[in-house]
Amino acid sequence: MKIALSFAKRIATAIPSIIGVVVVTFLLARALPGDAAAYYAGSSATPESIAQIRKALGLDKPLWFQFGDYTSRLLHGDLGISLSSGQPVFQDLVTRLPASIELTLCALMFAMLIGLPLGIAAATRPGKAIDHLCRIIVSVGAAFPTFFVALGLVYFFYFRLGIAPEPLGRLNDTYFSIPPTITGLYLVDTLLAGDIQAFWASLSQLVLPSISLGLFALAPIARIARASMLASLSSDFCRTARAMGLSRTRIVYGYGLRNAMLPVINILGMVFSFLLGANVLVEQVFAWPGIGAYAVNAVITSDYAAVQGFVLMMAILYILLNLMVDLAAAAIDPRVRYDG
Repeated sequence: MKIALSFAKRIATAIPSIIGVVVVTFLLARALPGDAAAYYAGSSATPESIAQIRKALGLDKPLWFQFGDYTSRLLHGDLGISLSSGQPVFQDLVTRLPASIELTLCALMFAMLIGLPLGIAAATRPGKAIDHLCRIIVSVGAAFPTFFVALGLVYFFYFRLGIAPEPLGRLNDTYFSIPPTITGLYLVDTLLAGDIQAFWASLSQLVLPSISLGLFALAPIARIARASMLASLSSDFCRTARAMGLSRTRIVYGYGLRNAMLPVINILGMVFSFLLGANVLVEQVFAWPGIGAYAVNAVITSDYAAVQGFVLMMAILYILLNLMVDLAAAAIDPRVRYDG
């Protein structure tokens, strides 16, 4: 009961954040350069036709009236119509979101598979070669921007070596069939459809963008894992375990790692949220049909409704992820449950 009340309280505290996001995104969208009505009318439009389109879109109304109309439609689940695609923004985002989630999950998995063992190994052997290697990898991963890494990987593995597929989206539909949409994740849908060749093709398309994005996430994961493991292994209960003659494996993985996981879980939620919003440039490099590329196009074309819908969806996803992180933290550490 106490846990339910605690999470209900956290959900309630998220409501003002969502209201703030709605207000800020509405104002920022109006501050974008360019005239949405002129873009929608086309290059050969006359001032009269632009004025008619501006009136039809409601852009000639006062700002407070536009905001009231926007919030009214938002309460009914209507994010507006995208000027670029001509489709409802909600439909565009829902269609593209699985591509971004699949890429982000693969990048996070890559970062965890490399960063977590690396941080643990560095903490158990401080000052040794593995510790220095961890610092070098963390520094390199944090120093290079994702788009630079993405372009470098495309150049070497696709252009020079020819061992990577062409960076043109999720699946080459010339040679493979697009799987029926069940989850929207191609890796899962191809397996459910029993199309193993399409599965491997989808996986090969994911490798380079996942590494490009995952290298940036690897740095905070390895750093936090190393720092929390060092603190955990130097704590009283680990010293007591050593004095009792317990094996090194049991001390490191049975006591040290379990107590060090709480900061790692907390940083994973933040990293996932960051990756979901930061994969914009990687999606552009690999022609990935996700919400990042959709948002970039919306900003370029002054597509107010699409920009607002994207930012609002990201804010809600961020809040939901934080709630999931709180649940995971409570499951790992009982003190979180009792402290509420």
